[in-house]
Amino acid sequence: MPIPLSVFSALFATVLCAATMSACGDDSGSEAGGDSVTLGFVNGANTEFHTCLQRAVEAQAKTSGATVIAANSKQDPGTELANIEDMISRSVDALIVQTVNVDALKNDITKAKAAGIPIFLTSVITQDTSDILGAVVVDLKGVGALNAGYIATDAGAAQVEVGVIAGAPGAASDLLVNGFSDALPTNAALVANQPGMFNRAKAQDVAENMIQAHPNLRYAFVANEDMAFGALQAFQAAGKDVKIVTVNGTEDGLAAVKDGRFAATVANSATVTGQLAVKNTIALLNKQTAEKIANTPIKLITKDNLSEAPQYCLEG
Repeated sequence: MPIPLSVFSALFATVLCAATMSACGDDSGSEAGGDSVTLGFVNGANTEFHTCLQRAVEAQAKTSGATVIAANSKQDPGTELANIEDMISRSVDALIVQTVNVDALKNDITKAKAAGIPIFLTSVITQDTSDILGAVVVDLKGVGALNAGYIATDAGAAQVEVGVIAGAPGAASDLLVNGFSDALPTNAALVANQPGMFNRAKAQDVAENMIQAHPNLRYAFVANEDMAFGALQAFQAAGKDVKIVTVNGTEDGLAAVKDGRFAATVANSATVTGQLAVKNTIALLNKQTAEKIANTPIKLITKDNLSEAPQYCLEG
C-alpha cells in the first residue's frame, strides 16, 4: 500500500532524534500522525537473543511511529517461508527477517520481491545483496575468531584439546563455528563438534558425552550463553575444569565471566541489532541516507573489561 511522503519524513525525523539523542522533546512512545508504516518481523527462534531482538524491534518501532506484526519460525525453514507468505498477505510495507537458514532466504526473497515487499535482514546476509533493502550484520565468523583468539592467548604454546557445542545447523551457528575453527592455533586440537540446538538441556547432554569421550578436554566453545550454562553443569558434575568461551553478553553471561564460570564471552547486543534494523529499514524505505549493510559491534569480554560490555537486552 502506498505511504504518503509526509509520513516517511516524520518517521525519519523521529529516527534521527533517537539516534542522535538531540533535544527533540520526549519521544518515548511517540507516534507519527496519519497512516503508519507496518513492518513484518519474522523471528528465527525463542532463545534469549531472539527474545531480546524482538523486544528491541518492537520498542524502536513504537518510538518511530511504526507498527510491527511479529511471527516466529522456530528454527524451521518451511515455517519461515509460511511466515513470509502470511506477512505478504497482510500487505506489510517491509519485512525484517532473522533467518533460520541462509539457504532458505532465496525462496523468501523471491516471494517478497514478487509481491513488491522489500526484505531487511538481521545478523546474517545473503551473498548477493542486490535483492534486499538492507541488513544489520553481526560478524559471526569474527565472533568465533575472537573466542579462538582467547584460547590462543590463554593456552600459549601448550598442546590442548578443544570441543565445540554448536547451535542448530545452518545460518548463525555454522558461521560462528567456522570462524572459531579457522582461527584456532595449531597447538589447539579440535576433538569434538556437536550441535546443542540452542537448547540448554541438549547442550548439557552433548557436554556429558563430550567429556566422557575426551577426558582431557581443556576448552569448550559454546554457541550461546544459555547452552554454555548447560555445558558448565555437565563439566562440573564430571569434576572437570573445562574453560568455556561463548557468545552473547547477557547479564547472566557477564556475571558468569565475572565469577569465573565462563572464561570469556563475545558481546554482540541484540538491542543494538534490533534498533538499527528498524531505524535503517524506515530510512531506506524513505530513500534517506543510511548504511545499507550496517554492523553490530562485537567485543571479547573477560574479567578484565567487563565494564565495556554493551546492554544486551531491554527490560521487559
